[in-house]
Amino acid sequence: MKTTILFVSALLLSLSMVSPAVAQESDVVHDTWSIGAPMPHVAMGGAAVALGKRIILLGGFIDWNNTEVANTLVYNPASNSWSWGSPLPMPIAAMSAAVVNNVLYLFGGIVDNASTFTNAVWAYDPQTKTWSSKSPMPTARSDSGAVVENNIIYVIGGRNPTRLQTVESYDPTTDTWTEEAPLLIGQSNFTVGRLGTWIVAADGYAEYGYAGDTEGLNPLTNAWETGTPDPTVRDGTCGGSIGSQLYVAGGYDYGPAITRTESFSSKNTWETLADMPLATMLLYSAVYNGQLYCFGGSDAWEGNLLDHVQIYQP
Repeated sequence: MKTTILFVSALLLSLSMVSPAVAQESDVVHDTWSIGAPMPHVAMGGAAVALGKRIILLGGFIDWNNTEVANTLVYNPASNSWSWGSPLPMPIAAMSAAVVNNVLYLFGGIVDNASTFTNAVWAYDPQTKTWSSKSPMPTARSDSGAVVENNIIYVIGGRNPTRLQTVESYDPTTDTWTEEAPLLIGQSNFTVGRLGTWIVAADGYAEYGYAGDTEGLNPLTNAWETGTPDPTVRDGTCGGSIGSQLYVAGGYDYGPAITRTESFSSKNTWETLADMPLATMLLYSAVYNGQLYCFGGSDAWEGNLLDHVQIYQP
């Protein structure tokens, strides 16, 4: 109980020091979902990031036979249209990605038909439209999360092959890695984001199964603290942080994909929101212009792969 109270009070203080968000247009309909133009092909289990005025979808699987691809898909939210980007250096799935100073960084993943965990790090420069290799992660892994804080990228948890507590930070300026405080519970396939100066990780799969675990990295103590668990335990979700909320949508828990959408707030509470239009798991997800974008995925474990685009307006 004491740890949870500290989590709440410190997180509220952190958010109070952040400048308020710009007010949204008055005609925006909140807590709603819309559908975008379908992807050029079905896919699941890759990474997505907002880069400039586009959302970039990277790699992933195109079937349940663990066929990874090197495809890069580019979505234009303004025109609701797709194009092809520069292919990855190799087929990869289940990786994490982040952007610092308009350069896209790709971390780890799984290769060779899901037989090998990699610690490779790749950087994409949109000016030259080229990929380059960077200093590898100390820990090879898939299904991790990546969050940027003060231009440092934190790569969190993952799998190899057991679930990992490992947290390592990458400094793009020096191309170096630092070991950070570990998660309280080793997990993979979770949702990560920033609430103020805190890094928050929610849901995912642990060695003992689904727990709905919520943890926050206290920037003052550099230690992870326990938050209120998600009432809907799951992994393989679409999610990200917008303002003072961490949003989690879809995913699965030993069954078909689900549509449940929830948000975790600085008050250490979860709120149920409007359901996704389509039940989906193992999605690509990115936050752009105050909205959560959820791409592709599957409707069930070993089910039908999807090309859907679902967009949530908080």
